Amino acid sequence: MGGKFLLRIEDTDQTRYNEQALHDLIRDLKWLGLDWDEGPGIGGPHVPYHQSRRLDLYRRHSDLLLSKGAAYRCFCTSERLDELRRRQEEQKLPPGYDRHCRDLDVTESDKRAAAGEHHVVRFKAPMAGRTVFHDLVRGDIEYQNHVLDDLVLLKTDGFPTYHLANVVDDHEMEITHVLRGDEWIPSTPRHVLLYQAFGWDPPVFCHLPVILAPGGGKLSKRKGAASVGDYREKGILPHALFNFLALLGWSPGDEREKMTQRELVDSFSLERIMPKSAAFDETKLEWLNGQYLIESSVQALLPEVRRMLEDRGLAEDVSARPEMLERHVRLLKDRSKRIAELVDTGLYFWRDPDGYDEKAVAKYWHPRTPDLLRRLLPDLETVEWNAASLESLYRSKVETEGIKFAELIHPTRLAVSGLPFGPGLFELLEALDRRTVVSRIEAALGRLGG
Repeated sequence: MGGKFLLRIEDTDQTRYNEQALHDLIRDLKWLGLDWDEGPGIGGPHVPYHQSRRLDLYRRHSDLLLSKGAAYRCFCTSERLDELRRRQEEQKLPPGYDRHCRDLDVTESDKRAAAGEHHVVRFKAPMAGRTVFHDLVRGDIEYQNHVLDDLVLLKTDGFPTYHLANVVDDHEMEITHVLRGDEWIPSTPRHVLLYQAFGWDPPVFCHLPVILAPGGGKLSKRKGAASVGDYREKGILPHALFNFLALLGWSPGDEREKMTQRELVDSFSLERIMPKSAAFDETKLEWLNGQYLIESSVQALLPEVRRMLEDRGLAEDVSARPEMLERHVRLLKDRSKRIAELVDTGLYFWRDPDGYDEKAVAKYWHPRTPDLLRRLLPDLETVEWNAASLESLYRSKVETEGIKFAELIHPTRLAVSGLPFGPGLFELLEALDRRTVVSRIEAALGRLGG
């Protein structure tokens, strides 16, 4: 749409502010390729971009509403408000402020504030009529004003609430479109009334459907993952997650599922956003991620695979054997759905298996398997060590022994990797080198026996 993307740090709730969470959010935005035009680290015409550094601006606008009679000071103590809430619960009344200070004499209010009495500033919401706003996804939405409470604009610590800060900042930063989760719909009539009180035109509102966990409910750690960072740690590629998220609650109008960022940007329109919440299908995300892994070059995947291997205690091995890192990625990237899967199913590239898949042992380790492998070992000591020569050796051995190919290749794979699956066996053997393969087969003979 030819606009600008601003990053604003909404840190006015100091009780919930977390420096690490902010660091993670900025890291995840950069990782996803969501690069902002204005904001922290870049600057722009609307500095500062941290709301906690814009407090004077919010106080001036709060004072402006007070001078207009559109807001009032509330001196109610937390004890009175707790008691009010308790009575409302007992009487099964709707919760909300009872407007106790709404009609307080202005002179008295000014005097008490000047004396340093603690107070908040509340918006004086109209008590009759209705407020209507247009939502690009849901059309016109109407609220009766009598159901809207006198929301707090400025807290006792001098910090604004979300409502005041965002309305002021959206106006000051020339925001034209507000896209946010549909849980904010009940707050929108309050924001519209604030715009009217300031004499400003409100922006375009577009409330997006929330993303649900499979089977419904919020995304959470218990149901798989809850943040961009969680999916990064699971080995999802940024462009795959970007592609997948863009298609939740929106479609390009055709059957395309795999789209580049440029294609998504060029195809996007607000009108095609659907109001119904979309479920986060992790199986589909992993399929899509697998497609991106196939297309990715080995070199592009090396840094993340290296990081994950180092996290698993293999930093020295990876540093000493860079060629093995490339073999690991090359042989498994087309067979994996996530980078973490690529790493964890390929740990045998770096260390001997610490066990053997029990089902595979029952299926492939037959009574005569040990003798077949023992007779194979001398040939493995002398064969030219490449995939083609190894395959020729195995085919020759199968013919000489009068056995099926599977009777030799499956036990070999199990012995060297501990797993019943993986890349082509002979490419794997070549990558592991002769000494490693022979020693692992000998170890398996000792541990699994006959």
